[in-house]
Amino acid sequence: MKKVKRPDWDEYFLNITKLVSKRSTCMRRNVGAVLVKDKRMLATGYNGAPSGIDHCDKAGCMRSKLRVPSGQRHELCRGLHAEQNALLQAALHGISVRDSMLYATTQPCIICAKMLINAGIKEVVIMGNYPDKMAAQFFKKAGVKVRIKK
Repeated sequence: MKKVKRPDWDEYFLNITKLVSKRSTCMRRNVGAVLVKDKRMLATGYNGAPSGIDHCDKAGCMRSKLRVPSGQRHELCRGLHAEQNALLQAALHGISVRDSMLYATTQPCIICAKMLINAGIKEVVIMGNYPDKMAAQFFKKAGVKVRIKK
């Protein structure tokens, strides 16, 4: 009998984050996030404008127009981050994310890190870094395990 090659759990959920990121409407970076508990998906999110607001692919990118470097001045953006959207989707549907994991295509920024810490996320698994050292420091101080998987 032929043995089937199955992805491990990290590979499985990171592949889903890549698919989720394809829904992003950001013109600078496509990010996907998946909240998982006990190997079950709780919610997904991608970066883009709030519901009912024109997306950047239609309205243009304010950050590009103002030449804002990546990782700075997050308030100058029409969009929500993928991690924020995943947390908000869970909240909208009454799903607790306490003691869950976040899988994401990139390291969360400091704003998302603070939200994830207060939401009770215990582990973050990412595919790549993001230029935000403070976020990494906050995760470490809060005891949130961060793993990078390529």
